[in-house]
Amino acid sequence: MNSNEILSIKQRFGIIGNSPQLNHAIQVAAQVAPTDMTVLITGESGSGKESFSKIIHQLSPRKHGKFIAINCGAIPEGTIDSELFGHEKGSFTGAYDARKGYFEGTDGGTIFLDEIGEMPMSTQARLLRVLENGEFIKVGSSKVQKTDVRVVAATNVDLLDAVDNGKFREDLYYRLSTVPISVPPLRNRGADVDLLFRKFASDFAEKYRVESIKLDDEAKNILLRYNFPGNIRQLKNLVEQISALEMERQVSAETLVKYLPQNRSSLPALYKAHNGQGGESLSERDLLYKVLFDMKKDMTELKKLVHDILESGDLSEKSISDHPNLFRNIDDDSNSPLSDQVEKQTNESYYLEPKPIADDYDYEEDKVEDITHEMEDESLSIEKKEQELIIKALKKNNNKRKYAAKDLGISERTLYRKIKQYEIE
Repeated sequence: MNSNEILSIKQRFGIIGNSPQLNHAIQVAAQVAPTDMTVLITGESGSGKESFSKIIHQLSPRKHGKFIAINCGAIPEGTIDSELFGHEKGSFTGAYDARKGYFEGTDGGTIFLDEIGEMPMSTQARLLRVLENGEFIKVGSSKVQKTDVRVVAATNVDLLDAVDNGKFREDLYYRLSTVPISVPPLRNRGADVDLLFRKFASDFAEKYRVESIKLDDEAKNILLRYNFPGNIRQLKNLVEQISALEMERQVSAETLVKYLPQNRSSLPALYKAHNGQGGESLSERDLLYKVLFDMKKDMTELKKLVHDILESGDLSEKSISDHPNLFRNIDDDSNSPLSDQVEKQTNESYYLEPKPIADDYDYEEDKVEDITHEMEDESLSIEKKEQELIIKALKKNNNKRKYAAKDLGISERTLYRKIKQYEIE
């Protein structure tokens, strides 16, 4: 299936997004649709599993038949058999008339059984018989009836774990998962989050007859890093709240954060959180990146300084002034925004990826090695190192200064000056 066919399916069923995982799920659904195979759709709650069941039905020969979506977790255990398979008059208290079940009424069509993991064990046995033989028996009856129904099931739980725990029949699991389709959670769909936000914003702007809300760059970054445990359903509710309640149509990071749940410690998303005092703080990861970038920048400056010294042979005030970032005052750094962020970090609120910390992890200070003296010694021995390198280069090239200078990466004239400076014989 090519990209144009996938795009056509998206437009037909109102699916927004371009992530590879989403496209693969659509491709599998379209390929299995013309068959009568049972399909098991897996994915988190709110990720859009029902849309895939509609794709399968509408692209199948059964598209003119009935399509019924049933949430197995929403039907009480005492009545689910009657709902699915029907009952005879007087079969239980309150059964004043005979009733057709969904499997009888949807003959020739498709039944979508959402949250199949919530189905009681006794009902699972009845469903297995339908899948294997197309047969069922109404509650309170002994007559076997036939039905021609395609079953598409969905779950947001791991059914194999449920099998291991004795909550789901193993034979039913393998019968249902003839063709598995995995719907990716919203947090794994990258830029699709922004596409969906804009789509919902446009829809609600039309609904409430207001201007569509838009995110500034920082708010967009927060949105893309947020975990969205409620997936598309949560994002849609978020956009509707902001569209209806905010007067300002340009949504800032501070405004967006107000609408994101802040009481869920398990959220793995990372963003700059408001510190409650009119400012914003850098996330832990942002701080780490900034430190690493600063270290890299200092190393580059140091390399340039050493190269200049080798070329000119002069460590003067001009050399220092040419590299202000490398020789900046340490006291000035103590007042930098980065220092302020580190100092305030304990008072901030973050959404961080859960990272397991070993119980035996030791934070004792005496296990931290002090290497500051080594750094001082090394920084004070540049001239000594330079002298050693020149001597080695001369020995390697049998005192031929032209080739020694080439190995050192300096001009022959500079080498002459260095030899005289260090009184190398």
